[in-house]
Amino acid sequence: MCKNFKFNERSALEFRTEFFNAFNHTQFLLSGNSSTVFGFNPSFGQLTQARDPRIIQFALKLSF
Repeated sequence: MCKNFKFNERSALEFRTEFFNAFNHTQFLLSGNSSTVFGFNPSFGQLTQARDPRIIQFALKLSF
């Protein structure tokens, strides 16, 4: 989302927001363990990690 504010012909302010995983739903990752013993991965099919939780970023940019 971005909103621009003009002060005069030469200066402006931009307000920006960015949302990552806005609804905060859990996103599981499959096991990233690549070590195998005779082709068998002991953690195969197990959910051992999850992605980052909700992240919100705000930014202001002044142009003159």
